[in-house]
Amino acid sequence: MKRMILAAVLGIAFSAASFGKKIVAEGATYTTMGNYTIELADNQVPLKGKDCKAYVISYENSPMQVTVAICKDRDCKKFVVISDQLSVQYVCNDYYFGVEKLDRSFEKDGIKTSDSALNRSEYFHQKVLTPGKRGELEATQLIAAYFPRLLNDVNDVVATR
Repeated sequence: MKRMILAAVLGIAFSAASFGKKIVAEGATYTTMGNYTIELADNQVPLKGKDCKAYVISYENSPMQVTVAICKDRDCKKFVVISDQLSVQYVCNDYYFGVEKLDRSFEKDGIKTSDSALNRSEYFHQKVLTPGKRGELEATQLIAAYFPRLLNDVNDVVATR
């Protein structure tokens, strides 16, 4: 009898754990959006005819969620950042990791960079965030920390209390 109860409790514990969020990283943005949480997305994101691995970034003080789809090209990885407010891409190659406006090829998927939502000064500051290649998780953490600064009106996406 004790074994059956133990087996039932373990079964419930494992099934509850499988429904939990898959948080892979947390950190600070040092902006009004507060701390960020990065989760592995449940589904891949289809971009340019390929399924791309994705992460979802949530912010402490904002209902806005940001999806980061990682697409591999010949020479580098593109981290396509998609949100309701602004969409951009961060590029990682042998020389640097930094932000760019989205390629025209992504317009077929219905996403493009809105110049009116983009903080141009911060955009040019983020053209090179760090030299050299970065791993997927480290690059996604950099995106989570720096992306809120690209928003022209960051106060529009911060929840008021």
